[in-house]
This record gives sequence, structure tokens and C-alpha cells, in this order.
Amino acid sequence: MDRLDLDGYLGRLGVARQSPTREVLDELHEAHVRAFTFDNIDVLLDQHPGVGLEALNEKFVERGRGGYCFEHATIFAAALERLGYDVRRHLGRVGDPATGQVQGRTHMTVEVVLDGERLLCDPGFGMSLVRPVPIGDGVESDQRGWPYRVVRTPDGGWGVLRLREQGWEHAHTVDELPVLPVDVVMGHHFTSTFPTSHFRHGLMVTKHTPGQHVSVTATTVTTRRPGKPTEHRELEAGELATWLQTLDAGLTEDEAERLLARFS
Repeated sequence: MDRLDLDGYLGRLGVARQSPTREVLDELHEAHVRAFTFDNIDVLLDQHPGVGLEALNEKFVERGRGGYCFEHATIFAAALERLGYDVRRHLGRVGDPATGQVQGRTHMTVEVVLDGERLLCDPGFGMSLVRPVPIGDGVESDQRGWPYRVVRTPDGGWGVLRLREQGWEHAHTVDELPVLPVDVVMGHHFTSTFPTSHFRHGLMVTKHTPGQHVSVTATTVTTRRPGKPTEHRELEAGELATWLQTLDAGLTEDEAERLLARFS
């Protein structure tokens, strides 16, 4: 964690260095998900630099680029530790265990223990939490108008659910097993290289913007606003390039050209 450019990271977030409190943690989490995109662009371009903090300094801090869960959680956890928070890293599985349609341990979250309370931070999910949510069976949290719930799962983990138009949707399950750096490297390697990994094929660029959450694929755009029906439509010709700029994906001209060429 000492390799993190903490001042540069906080500068990207627009947050001053402060003592570790719940209010500051909320501010850091929300600033992070509003500053960086969740995306798999480097995976699609076969140029992923890995999940080491040197690479994340260059990508997130220097360039303002985003990434996916292993990157978001790694840099966020390192920043929190440097700021004095009690941090634990967790891996989990995306999907609803009740349906049997779950993935390997290819999601990463961050837990903070503060004043005796366990708080789940999830800055690197497709529709990330805006702020940390308390960990406890049945605990609900309002995320800027989006209701979330945490539940205990039969295997001893924690399920994160989001309330959608059709009811509660199980987003992912987090386990309690210890996480070592090699576990993060292995999860990242599988997710970014395995032939059938969905990160290897479909484009995903998402971000929390003022009053809404936007998800863009190579062919569609989905806009979610608290308390309103989800808007989903096809992209018009040439619109993908506009959204990459609107969401501030931080691509170089060459990267944008190669990405657009892949999905032309």
C-alpha cells in the first residue's frame, strides 16, 4: 500500500486528507465511483497492466482511467489503509446462489471496521454502491434513492441485493475467507484472459453521474434514475464514441480508435 500515490489519488477524487471517520469514508466512496468508470476496456484491447499499485497509479491516478473490481478494490483499500482505516479484503461470486447461476470468486470488495461496525465498500461493481452499507442480516441502505439490502447466505457469506422494478435482485455474494495478494492476481488473470470470460467479449462502461447511473455497451445505453423506470435503448451510429467522452473514460486517441474498430 506504500506504493500508492495517495495525494494524487485524493486529488483525482477532489477529497482532502482527513482523519478516518464514517463521514469521510462515505465521501471517499462516493467520490471514487463518480471519478472513475467501471469498464473492461483494457481487457478488450489486450493491454491490461495488472493489479499492482504501480500500474494502478499510472492508470487511475495519472490518467484518470477506470477498470473493474480487482483494480477499484485494490486502490481503494490501499488508500483507506494509508488513511488509517481498519481494512479487510473479500472475494465473492456474482449472481444469485439460489439459481445456481453464479461465477467463480471473480468479484472483489472491501470491508472497513469502524467504531465496532462492519461496513461493506463496493466501488468496483457494474452498478456500484454509492456509499458503504453496514454488514448485517437484513440491513437495508438507501443509496441516493436506490435501496440495497445485505443478507446472510447459507454458506456463511453475505449477499448484496438491489431493489429493482421487479423486486429484490441478488447482485453478488461475498465470503469471509482471507484474501492474499496472489488471490487477487489469480482472479484478475482468469477474468481478463479466460476465453469464455464475458469481460473478454462484450464492452461494459458504467458510471455514476449526477442523479443517474449510466451503462454503455457496444450497442446499447441504459440509464437508471432513483424512483423512475429504467431507460434502455439501442445506440445510434457513432454514438459510442460520444459516450466514451461523456463518461470520461480517459482513453488516448489510439485506444479509442482500436476500441471502436473492434465493435464497428
